[in-house]
Amino acid sequence: MTSEPPEPGQTIRRLMRELPRAALGTLQADGGAPYVSLVMAAVDPSARPLLLLSDLADHTRNLRADPRVSLLFDATVGLDSPLTGSRASVQGRIARCDEPEALRRYVARHPDAATYAGFRDFNLYRVEVERAHLVAGFGRIHWIGAERILVPTAELAGREADVVGHMNNDHANAIQLYARLLGRSGEGWRMTGVDAEGADLRRGGETARLPFGTPVHSADECRIELVRLVKKARATGGTAQA
Repeated sequence: MTSEPPEPGQTIRRLMRELPRAALGTLQADGGAPYVSLVMAAVDPSARPLLLLSDLADHTRNLRADPRVSLLFDATVGLDSPLTGSRASVQGRIARCDEPEALRRYVARHPDAATYAGFRDFNLYRVEVERAHLVAGFGRIHWIGAERILVPTAELAGREADVVGHMNNDHANAIQLYARLLGRSGEGWRMTGVDAEGADLRRGGETARLPFGTPVHSADECRIELVRLVKKARATGGTAQA
């Protein structure tokens, strides 16, 4: 018996949450052709993309003239047949975001950004998603509106830094188990973020996404789910202490 594929909006959120980079499409300010560039991406708790951009970059000059942008999140790299993989083009309008918590979340996702996040010519931007085009393999092609992609910001968002700090400082061994549960090897994994649908892990330049079995909405619900996943990981042979 085969399981039903995930709802398209959920698949798009998963791609945005899992993939640390995207291709950013802007419209050239001089009226020229569309311009595409590589950006490092994060998302806020509701799944709106966050980008830290230099004022000197061509894409920043473009978006100041026209805030319409498109982001391609591509999970086909490394597949024998890339066209069978999932990818999503997320469209919307981009604007400066001056929220300290959003910047904290971005830098946690991309620690090397801490060296220039405070520069005057670097600013955080957030994309207000309008719709997205999902291709999740042959025959699975959908245009999806923002109402099916974004999720309400849960109570957990206000406690995210506390949860992540507690896990990294007091339960580092559990995070190694989460990585093994995902088939990732090596030591030194850290948690960089947590949201209603899962937790983000990082080791050097490698990232991983730990999905939750069911959505969580509070720090207490998150703790229960993280304990459940530790127990699941231990059952596979791990030795971390909860």
